[in-house]
Parts: sequence; C-alpha cells; structure tokens
Amino acid sequence: MTEDEMRKRLASLKVEHRDLDIAIEALVQAGGPDQLQVARLKKRKLRLRDQIGQIEDYLTPDIIA
Repeated sequence: MTEDEMRKRLASLKVEHRDLDIAIEALVQAGGPDQLQVARLKKRKLRLRDQIGQIEDYLTPDIIA
C-alpha cells in the first residue's frame, strides 16, 4: 500500500469513526432497549480507532531530538 493510499484509507476510517459516534449518540439519546447494538457499535468504533492509530503511526516518522 502506498503512502497516498494509506492517507486515503485514513481519511475514510476517520469518517466512518465519526459516523459511528453519531449513530451511537442517536441510539443512546433515543433510550431504546437495544443496548447490544450500542455495544457492537462501540466495539467497531474501538477497532477503527486502533486502525487509525496504526496508520498514523506509520505515516508519522519517528524524530529523535
């Protein structure tokens, strides 16, 4: 995967992460009994955060001062 492809993937992961955040908030505000769905969305959001972190770590060079 090239650096440009990684940046595009990173952008799409961030959008999906933000969308999940909005969906989770909407479900919580609705106060519905579907806590299992909320838990699944939160797990998905955590996996996305991990993927985002991995890509950001790869794209950000280590600078030794």
